[in-house]
Amino acid sequence: MPPDPTPPDPDKRDAYAALRLRDFRLFLSGHLIATLGVQMQTVAVGWQLYERTGSAFALGLVGLIQIVPILGLALPAGHVADRFDRRKVLMLGLALFALAAFGLALVSALGGGVPLIYACLLVAGIARAIQGPARSALMPQLVPRPVFPNAVSWNVSGFELASMAGPALGGVCVALFKGATLVYVINGLAELTFLALLAAIPSRHTSAPGGGTNLHTLLAGLNYVRRHQLLLAALTLDLFAVLLGGAVALLPIYAKDILRVGPVGLGWLQAAPSLGAVGMALALAHLPPLRRAGQTLLWAVAGFGAATVVFGLSRSFWLSLLMLFLTGALDNISVVVRHTLVQILTPDEMRGRVSAVNGMFISASNELGRFESGSVAALFGPVFAVVSGGIGTLVVVGAAALRWPALRAYGPLHGGSEEAQKVKP
Repeated sequence: MPPDPTPPDPDKRDAYAALRLRDFRLFLSGHLIATLGVQMQTVAVGWQLYERTGSAFALGLVGLIQIVPILGLALPAGHVADRFDRRKVLMLGLALFALAAFGLALVSALGGGVPLIYACLLVAGIARAIQGPARSALMPQLVPRPVFPNAVSWNVSGFELASMAGPALGGVCVALFKGATLVYVINGLAELTFLALLAAIPSRHTSAPGGGTNLHTLLAGLNYVRRHQLLLAALTLDLFAVLLGGAVALLPIYAKDILRVGPVGLGWLQAAPSLGAVGMALALAHLPPLRRAGQTLLWAVAGFGAATVVFGLSRSFWLSLLMLFLTGALDNISVVVRHTLVQILTPDEMRGRVSAVNGMFISASNELGRFESGSVAALFGPVFAVVSGGIGTLVVVGAAALRWPALRAYGPLHGGSEEAQKVKP
């Protein structure tokens, strides 16, 4: 079923090509609303946990609890996304995410213990594992291939716009209502809104992989990425860079103890990376495709590491905001390049499973990065954790550039050399 009866002319440069497609607009609107709710909830959970425990390790544990189900269920979820209606699988995940959010609201309203908060976060992690591959693999079915990179740019723009506004709104709500309960309710309603918008999108046929479910089919996406050196390089670079260079988990400590700006300041600190990412995503949507995408990716990740180091050493709220802004802008380049490569270099019948592998890399870098930062901060202090992580990111960039020459050689985002895109047998 074609995404639109009159798809945009691929020969014309149209920065708004993807937005002219009804189904993509519904998908993008729902994703933006749901992301807004999740980002508000992230601030509320972080502030509530630190208020109750005063522990950096408790903040890091948030990432560990959510990454376990994602790593355990991602491959089966990817297989499910390739066998069944991806739209319905995504709707199932959203329903479960809403249940977790309303559970957090109930625990918060009744003054439940910290273990109950972690239990709800575990359910949220299961929901993310279910919906992640289906969401990523569904988007290429909503737009024609020629405008898919444009759809990626707008999808990332929407995600980052919500990630920018969500933390600020979450911080304001926590401060105004002196608690996190309302924020959790808002997130639950946001997830249900995305579900309703998806219900208005017609089903898309998915080519199921041949044969039954077995270890080979479950690992097919992982094997594909392993054989495809360009994808493996991009995903590995992002994995270790964000794993080492992420300072997000420690922002409640910086806001309360180092910069002393309170919950509202925490909201702006968490919004700053998304503000930078929105600006970069909009720029990439209007500019021609990257001509040297591989080198641009390497320099962007290196800049991300350098900005992280400066943030870790900063005692100025405004300098800290600027550095976080830069980390978001530079990280956005990595997101657009990686996500575009994953989708355009993967056949449709494999997209669910390859997207699951991509999701595992992303989740591992984000959530394990939170756990790593919290653990190092508990042992050596938050400044050491952030600064050493930024330095580690710079080391990873150098190692990746040496290990994968195909990444350095990759040219235009839509093309690249045949050698760079070769899949090993």
